[in-house]
Amino acid sequence: MDQPNPPSSGFVLSGAQRLVLKVLLNAVALGLTAQLFDSIWIEGFLSAVFAVIMLALTNTFIRPVLIFLTLPLTLLTLGLFTLVINALLFKLTSALVPGFHVAGFWGALGGALVYSLLSLGLNGILLGEPRITIIHRRF
Repeated sequence: MDQPNPPSSGFVLSGAQRLVLKVLLNAVALGLTAQLFDSIWIEGFLSAVFAVIMLALTNTFIRPVLIFLTLPLTLLTLGLFTLVINALLFKLTSALVPGFHVAGFWGALGGALVYSLLSLGLNGILLGEPRITIIHRRF
C-alpha cells in the first residue's frame, strides 16, 4: 500500500526555479573566483551569468568529446589531464563571452579549480544537494 508523502517542512522550488538559482549561485562563485585571482576579471554580474551559461554548455557538449579523445593521456597521467581540459574549457569560455577575461593558462587552471570548489560548496550549502557523497563502510 502506498504511503502518502509527509508534508515537507520549508519551501520547495520547482525545476525552473532551481535552475535559475543554480545559475545565479554559480555566477556568484565565478565572481568570488575573479576576486581571488588577478588574472581573471569580470566586467559585471550579467557577464558572469552569461559566462556560467556558456561554461555549462561547453562542459555539456565539448568536454565529453575532449575526455574521450584524450582518454589514453588521461589514463597515463592518472586523471590529472582532466584538470588541463577543465582549464582549456575555462579559457575557451573567456574567449567566447565578452566581459569575462582569463589571462594565461595558469590563471585558467587555478580559476577552474577554485570555481568548481566554490560552486560545489555554494550549491551544496544553499540548495542542499551535495554532489559528493562520502560512504563509510565498516568491514
